[in-house]
Amino acid sequence: MNLIHVIILAIIEGITEFLPVSSTGHMIIASSVMGIAADSFVKLFTIAIQLGAILSVVFLYWRRFLQSVNFYLKLFIAFIPAAVFGVLFSKKIDALLESALTVGITLFVGGIILLFVDKWFNKPMIKEEKEISNLTAFKIGFFQCLAMIPGTSRSAATIVGGMAQKLNRTAAAEFSFFLAVPTMFAATAKKLYDFHKEGHVFTGEEIKLLAIGNIIAFIVAMLAIKTFITFLERRGFQIFGWYRIVVGAVIIGLILSGHQLQTI
Repeated sequence: MNLIHVIILAIIEGITEFLPVSSTGHMIIASSVMGIAADSFVKLFTIAIQLGAILSVVFLYWRRFLQSVNFYLKLFIAFIPAAVFGVLFSKKIDALLESALTVGITLFVGGIILLFVDKWFNKPMIKEEKEISNLTAFKIGFFQCLAMIPGTSRSAATIVGGMAQKLNRTAAAEFSFFLAVPTMFAATAKKLYDFHKEGHVFTGEEIKLLAIGNIIAFIVAMLAIKTFITFLERRGFQIFGWYRIVVGAVIIGLILSGHQLQTI
């Protein structure tokens, strides 16, 4: 992995982390196109740069993170299902991450779902995060568990989960952003721990690449979040659904035609 690879992957992460299009699917395509070897550092990098992306949420919504203890309680409650499922099924999740075909299929199927969510959940009752109950937060947390299937998109799963619980588009998207903070922080911490446990030690060059990747992901994610919220309020999810269908079909088509897509 070189500096150009880092810049491209960080831009992709920043754009796709909070959009309902699956950052994992896009990382797989980009890594395969650029021929990046999936060694231990590359696998760590693709998780660790999520930290830069989630810090953009804290930066953009810092007032929300200072408003009340109840805000953190709801995030913790919503985080519990993913934490439990992650511990119980970590080996199966790792196995799924090795399958590019799984990513293609879930992208495609998730795209079809996004074509209809605006019609399915068109009578929202909750317009702000403070109206979300602890029970509703817990239910949204179970939707987040679906994102453990690569290609599903954590953002898509939690936003659809929020809308299924009567949140409007904006409230569902923002709660998804907030929930990303503890979820992605935990994922990054675990990946760093595993990297250390396997006996790896960061080189000076690797530290530099991680720093650059996180800074770029942070900046790009801020722009993506602000653009996404504005677009979502006006247009809804259909364009993201069609986009996922196309990307999923491309991945499936490449695999079926004999191409080997490298997982991350």
